[in-house]
Amino acid sequence: MAGGHTMIDIALDSSHAGWRLDRALAETVPSLSRERLKVLTKSGALTAGDKAVRDPATKVKGNERFRLAIPDPEPAHNVPQEIPLPIVFEDAHLLVVDKPAGMVVHPAAGNRDGTMVNALLHHCGGSLSGIGGVARPGIVHRIDKDTSGLLVVAKHDKAHEGLARQFADHSIERRYLAIVSDVPRQAQGTIDAPLARSAHDRKKIAIVPQGRGKRAVTHWTRKRLLRDAALVECRLETGRTHQVRVHLASIGHPLVGDPVYGRTRKAHRELLKELKFHRQALHAAHLGFIHPVTKGRLSFDSALPSDMQELFTALGV
Repeated sequence: MAGGHTMIDIALDSSHAGWRLDRALAETVPSLSRERLKVLTKSGALTAGDKAVRDPATKVKGNERFRLAIPDPEPAHNVPQEIPLPIVFEDAHLLVVDKPAGMVVHPAAGNRDGTMVNALLHHCGGSLSGIGGVARPGIVHRIDKDTSGLLVVAKHDKAHEGLARQFADHSIERRYLAIVSDVPRQAQGTIDAPLARSAHDRKKIAIVPQGRGKRAVTHWTRKRLLRDAALVECRLETGRTHQVRVHLASIGHPLVGDPVYGRTRKAHRELLKELKFHRQALHAAHLGFIHPVTKGRLSFDSALPSDMQELFTALGV
């Protein structure tokens, strides 16, 4: 450590001759992404002898030595808290969490602690790398507070950016299980409708005309018929805020228990009250992606949590 920086000595051998500097650095220092290394180089953090090397496009000559000064991550304004966290997979680069319903993912106004980030900060401790220069876990995607299920979290820049790229090009596999009101006539369908903040209520998401919002695509399949309801599987091609909830409501099948987009039947309301079921019936049941560092295929499944299973059983025909 030196003056709030971690110093790394980097040796580029003859095999790197002719490469762009940022590419060679990224291969040699796998814990840092190429984009992060570009930023550090342009800032003067990379030196050869006593001279700063500021051009990441410089061609490597081979058999060169550099020193990189990495600023220590700024402390996040989130407090580590010892909160039980159901982790289904973890390695040095990322972890997959099976988030319980009722847990907020990221601290915000009204939810400053007790969140998944608070739990992750405690769990990861000193091994947690800085994402974008801030010491916090890399939340690549989120799940609503009252939705349960699988979520992947990055531990460092390279993992974060690799996962974010897969989300951006829609190659992440995500499947949700939902219990919806009424029985869809069709066995399956696709909803392709752009989403944006509602002009009437900024807390809500609404379907908007083409060109005004972000494209959102949900492929759904009817899995089981229930009493005035159905179990539906949704495969997300995109991952917009409240996408499943808004899309299914738009075709007349809102999620049972959804307090924002639903219109719960009287019989269902009485059942939800009896079961003490106080959320939308939505569970992130499957998550699949390419590991951003090892490049292996990872796939995870999560069974319905007990409260949704109890609702499913009670609505059985």
